[in-house]
Amino acid sequence: MAEKAPSGPVERGASRPRFVWLYRLCLISAGAGGLAAFAAALMVTLSVLMRIFGFGGIRGDFEAVELVCAACASLFLPYCQFTKGHVMVDLFTNWLSAAGQNRLDGFWTVLFGLGWSVICWRLTHGLETIYGYGDRTMLLGFPVWMIYLPAVAGTGLSALVAFVTGIDDLVNARAPAPLKEGV
Repeated sequence: MAEKAPSGPVERGASRPRFVWLYRLCLISAGAGGLAAFAAALMVTLSVLMRIFGFGGIRGDFEAVELVCAACASLFLPYCQFTKGHVMVDLFTNWLSAAGQNRLDGFWTVLFGLGWSVICWRLTHGLETIYGYGDRTMLLGFPVWMIYLPAVAGTGLSALVAFVTGIDDLVNARAPAPLKEGV
């Protein structure tokens, strides 16, 4: 019988009551990032079509794409953190038992949460600083500080996810259930 480490949302605990709310927050965050990226793609398509047909493009379209990309990149991070979508190197830990690997992953996930917390803190500081400057984009006149909001939210939620799931892995280190034949 082959064993498989928990990695997917359901295996990771998305079906457990204490993780359902966290998983839903991660999905909402990723969905908001996806909608923003989709809206930017539609705007670029419309702008290109307008240029092709001689109506001129949408003013500041490239600026808007920059803003959206900066904003939505951080919104995908919490879902990636919840599903353990980050790169993991287990070359030197294969000799550990599944429970031992789970504890070690939990330890590193908690440290990852500390890293997310530091990034969130520094982004918050950057938001306060840029807000004080009152900077705006050149063509659209959009306040630059507003782009920091999704970044702070995404890294903050990533930190929360890392702490909650990492501590759960440390406290409830368990060997994954063996997969049934034919599944």
